[in-house]
Amino acid sequence: MAEHEKEVIVTREGGSGGLIAVVVLLLAVIVGLFFFFGGNLMGDGKTDINADVKIEAPAVPAPSN
Repeated sequence: MAEHEKEVIVTREGGSGGLIAVVVLLLAVIVGLFFFFGGNLMGDGKTDINADVKIEAPAVPAPSN
């Protein structure tokens, strides 16, 4: 008896819409967490800035009329 070869072609009939939806949802969760935690996920949360600034300017004489 002779062997019969049969070629099977498997096709996928779906788009990549599900993958795009998952990526968009994942990005939305990441952005939401960023805003929820105040954009300071890696920092220590301290925002105190102690600045002692002294500006000295020469006196300007008053204009004479």
